[in-house]
Amino acid sequence: MKGGPTVVVPHEGGPLRVALLGCGVVGTEVVRLLTTQAEDLAARVGAPLELVGIVVRDLRVEFDPVVDRALLTADAEGLVERADVVIEVMGGIEPARSLLLRAIAAGASVVTANKALLAEDGPTLYRAADEAGVDLYFEAAVAGAIPIVRPVRESLAGDRVRRVLGIVNGTTNYVLDRMATEGLDLDIAVKEAQQLGFAEADPTADVEGFDAAAKAAILASLAFHTRVSLDDVAREGISGITADDVSWAAQTGHVIKLLAVAERFDDGVSVRVHPTLVPREHPLAGVHGAFNAVFVEAEAAGELMFYGRGAGGRPTASAVLGDVVSAARHRVLGGKGPIESSYADLPVLPPSAGLSRFQLRLDVTDQPGVLAQVALVLAEHAVSIETVRQAPLAGRGGKKLAHLVISTHLAPVAALSATVDALGELEVVDHVTSVMRVEGA
Repeated sequence: MKGGPTVVVPHEGGPLRVALLGCGVVGTEVVRLLTTQAEDLAARVGAPLELVGIVVRDLRVEFDPVVDRALLTADAEGLVERADVVIEVMGGIEPARSLLLRAIAAGASVVTANKALLAEDGPTLYRAADEAGVDLYFEAAVAGAIPIVRPVRESLAGDRVRRVLGIVNGTTNYVLDRMATEGLDLDIAVKEAQQLGFAEADPTADVEGFDAAAKAAILASLAFHTRVSLDDVAREGISGITADDVSWAAQTGHVIKLLAVAERFDDGVSVRVHPTLVPREHPLAGVHGAFNAVFVEAEAAGELMFYGRGAGGRPTASAVLGDVVSAARHRVLGGKGPIESSYADLPVLPPSAGLSRFQLRLDVTDQPGVLAQVALVLAEHAVSIETVRQAPLAGRGGKKLAHLVISTHLAPVAALSATVDALGELEVVDHVTSVMRVEGA
């Protein structure tokens, strides 16, 4: 935009017009809060908030009685152009992106819970909002009701964040927790999560780690002042986790969690999502059900932990309304929220970069000298063994087998990958059953 950013004139009297895009579980709760807390919200903002329209895909659908059907519309473009604040909870990339850009161009501040859009094309929205002089808030896009975006983006702006580590997907945490506490198989636990409303009819985004990866990209971008997209995140979901994996985790003093990990190194940043063994004594091991928890490690502030409900209509709506109040207050009093900070422009390192602890599980021939052969392979690749545990195993094809559980010290990720390949080629190794990172040890 030529001539510098647009200056938004403070609101002068009358209510602020609020448009809502989407009226699913979260959208309905947003309407409820706007309606039932209208007086309190007006006092906090300095002006009433008037919901002037709700965009829905199908006007024939029945909605909660709290939703005034007179506000329902399919004219999304017309609605966003006459609003002061636009709330987007419809999800997906399009038409959400086009509608938010249209709203920004029309001078509206926007609040979104759309992690997929922010992870894929956040810079376009940031740039548009900055040029238009309006706010872009997205606390609800990461970890539901937990206030994590604002602390990382604002409270720690004077510090250097080194690491963000946490459980950011409530569905997978519920599934893994049920597998650990009740011995359920993964598919049964997923169906249970669907029945309770924690998982969608198609749980792929959760189970395969896409949802967590989008949130990891957002947090890494904020924490490290570097643009990180969804494609930059190394991702592994929980679809391969078995009851046997969960059982062995317990036997070795761990629980399995799907973790998002973002780290800053001298030569760049690493962002990844994967199933992880967490020691039972670590605080993350005690995060049960659909709850989320995020650790932030900063140079001056040290370790900070944020914990709470990471999913659900009411928790997410709470985060949305917090952003609405901030954006609306700026409309009334003037001022503007923080803009994108990407000055560091650090390179995103490949998945093979960095160091990690690992636990390897192998089915091997049960005979003298096998452990020595396995240990030699690890030594040749500079992977140091911390502990080894052996258990008898039912034979296959006439072979007498044993199960080895090897925990390593910190080792280069690239070296570990080469080690696993080499172990698979040993004649005495029947099968490499599992390779899993260990965090928090």
